Amino acid sequence: MMNLISKIQDWGDHHHPKWLDYLRIVLGIILIWKGVAFALNLHAFTVLMENSGLGTAVSISLLAHLIIALHIIGGLLIALGTHTRLFCLLIIPILIVAVFYVNLPQQQIFSPYSEFWLSCLVLAGLICFLVEGDGVLSIETVSKPTISSN
Repeated sequence: MMNLISKIQDWGDHHHPKWLDYLRIVLGIILIWKGVAFALNLHAFTVLMENSGLGTAVSISLLAHLIIALHIIGGLLIALGTHTRLFCLLIIPILIVAVFYVNLPQQQIFSPYSEFWLSCLVLAGLICFLVEGDGVLSIETVSKPTISSN
């Protein structure tokens, strides 16, 4: 299993076009935006989670704050290009729940302002960057020392 993960990581590191970094930055900004939107509308967010049947009030409150923190912190770090794979891995389960247990049962997926499609796109982006990693335009790449051969 670790060998497979290592192979995926190596492939992602060697096959990363620069334009994909711009998509990573946009994905991070969207995650930050959704985290701030959740924080500003915490009551509506907890009502949405209660209606989806995810647990008791205490666990929903704790889960809501965890989701907000992961969206804001994870979005910032993904946009900057540091620890991208880790935060994609942490946020993917949240988006799976958002797509299949929160947005899909509402059966309004074809309405003009449906959150379903945005959640699907963000989930696809997270899976993509779980494989692709940070890329060229990232803090990780900038902070790596270059070795010159003189």
